[in-house]
Order: sequence, then C-alpha cells, then structure tokens
Amino acid sequence: MTTPLERFYAVIPAGGIGSRLWPLSRADAPKFLHDLTGSGSTLLRATWDRLAPIAGDQRIMVVTGRAHRAAVEQQLPDLADANVVLESEPRDSTAAIGLAAAILVRREPDVIVGSFAADHVIRGDRLFRAAVAQAVTAAEERYIVTIGIQPTEPAIGFGYIKSAHDLGIRGAEGVMLVDSFVEKPDLATAKRYVSSGEHLWNAGMFISRADVLLEEIGRQKPELLAGLLELAAVWDDAAARGPVVDRVWPALEKIAIDYSVAEPAAAAGRMAVVPAHFDWDDVGDFASLAKLNSGGRKSDLAILGENARVLSDASSGIVVSQTGRVISLIGVQDIVVVDTPDALLVTTSANAQRVKSVVDALKLSGRDDVL
Repeated sequence: MTTPLERFYAVIPAGGIGSRLWPLSRADAPKFLHDLTGSGSTLLRATWDRLAPIAGDQRIMVVTGRAHRAAVEQQLPDLADANVVLESEPRDSTAAIGLAAAILVRREPDVIVGSFAADHVIRGDRLFRAAVAQAVTAAEERYIVTIGIQPTEPAIGFGYIKSAHDLGIRGAEGVMLVDSFVEKPDLATAKRYVSSGEHLWNAGMFISRADVLLEEIGRQKPELLAGLLELAAVWDDAAARGPVVDRVWPALEKIAIDYSVAEPAAAAGRMAVVPAHFDWDDVGDFASLAKLNSGGRKSDLAILGENARVLSDASSGIVVSQTGRVISLIGVQDIVVVDTPDALLVTTSANAQRVKSVVDALKLSGRDDVL
C-alpha cells in the first residue's frame, strides 16, 4: 500500500492508566507513553507509524485526556491541532470513539472511521494494512467491522467472535459475517470457545462508516448519542465548545463500545470480522510483557530499562528498572520485579492480573501520590 485509503480516517483512543502495569504505568504516564518492547518507540508512536501509511498523517485523530495533551503532541509532532480531542475525564470507549465519529461525520459526511487502541503491539505491518483495507471495503457495505485474532489461550479479558459465513464482498474476500460477539466471558465459557476452534479474539479495532456507527449507538443508547451530537455540533467552534463540554461530557454514560455496539450489532447481523494474520498483543499485564520481550520463551529473563543493572542466576520472568539500582535474582522462576523511584512491585507471572487490586487498595487508602 503506497497511498492512503480513500475516505478513511484513523482514530486512536489514548486513555486509561493501564493499572495492571503499575507502578510502571501511572495516571500521568500511562502505558501508551512507554516503550515496552525495547524498539525505541512508545506504543503510541508505534500506533501512529502503523496508521500513517493507511490514513495519511493529516487524517489521524487522537482522543486523550487533558493531562496527556503535551506528551501526546510531543510524541506526535505531525498530529493536526484540529485532530486532538481532549476528554475532561474518562467516559470509556463508546464516548471516546463515538465523539470522534460525530465530529468527523460533520466534517465529511461519508467518512469511514477506524479506531485502534494506542497501547497494543502489532508485528507484521503489511498484513495489518491488508486487513484494514479489507475492513474498509466491508464498511462501505454498511457493516461494522472488527479484526479478529486467533486465540492462544482461554483468556477472559477479551471479547470472543464467532463467524457465520463469508460475505462474498468483492475486494474483501475472507471477510465473515459475525454470528455472535460475547465480551469477556467467564473462564469455563472461554475454554469452550477456544476448544471449539470457531472463535476469534476481538482486538478492539472497529472500522465503520461514521454514520453507521452513530446509528448503532443511537439504537442502543439514544441519550448517549444525543450528548455526542450536541458536543460535535460545537466542537470546531473553540469559543462555544468549552461550556458545552463542561456540561455534557460528565453526564455521558460510561460504557465500553464492546457492549454498546459490538454485541447488539452482531446479534442483529450488522457486524463483520476480518481474520487477522499478523501478531498482536494488548500488553495487558506483566506476564504478557514478559512473554513479549522474551520471544515467548518461559526460560528467559526479560529486562527493560535503559540503566537496568540486573544479576541473574537460574531465574526467569521480567525485570523493569527505572532506578539503576542493582537487582539480583537467584533461582526464582516467572518472577516480576518492577523497580521505580517511589514504588517497588514484586510478584509472579501467575499473579500478574492481581496487580490491579494493589492499585484499587492504594486508591482506597488515599495514596494517590504513587498512582
């Protein structure tokens, strides 16, 4: 692909603090602002670089928190000022993606939007571009399209997509109608889905005509859509925007787009899926980060940090160091050590998902200084 796709606009929701990656990921430095792969690029910058050839750098919109504006603009100097959408507070993905769609459809009525999380790792850019091109072609037929990943384990943190049949869309061969979409099933259900071989993970990428996406939000959440349209009506008027945002945004329903759009659209036969052939990881916790940086080999110790000083003897897992302190590991397996100037985390890969509970406990105890 040497030229951007026609009518396509990429949206990057850059929100959340990545609480399962605490104390590395903080409210003022969430995971998308970190280089978690040792590539020299933050996850946000890597997402931009992946999307720019598909959309063009003047057709990428970033939705982020007000507190992160300076960092985002520093990392993305080509980001147009009109394409920075600031949230006064987090309202989850329906509000973020829906507002972007509502703004863009006023600027360009037949625009096709694609939302791509700022904090995922993708390897295989050519295959990624091919999948997005197929999704855009299917979106022209008024489907809401997602990109599905072949499951490697019965994870309960993802949505599961079951496809029905090939839609037979010219230029989008292999795009399937979605039979069902189930967000974050319990473990027994996830095991059943994976063993059946009939399900894909939802990777959190949604491609659709902006007007079709807004119609679906309106079917399920009419009050939410009304708020988004009210915001979009004044968004490009800097003088009028502030008071409307302050009044409308905090009252918007907080709901993930997986529940407000994906599940009901799939049930109604309005959703399609492109099976992915590229490598994808949402870097959801330190166990996945360890696997990502050790090439998937459990026997290895992954080390992140420019000045990390680690001595290891018969140990595996991951060490993330921001202090330059000497860290010695002897005979420990699947260890997770995260050493920052004001907080130290020690756990194991098996307990990596429980890090969020530490963050919750710190919030309850009022220790916001380390969050």
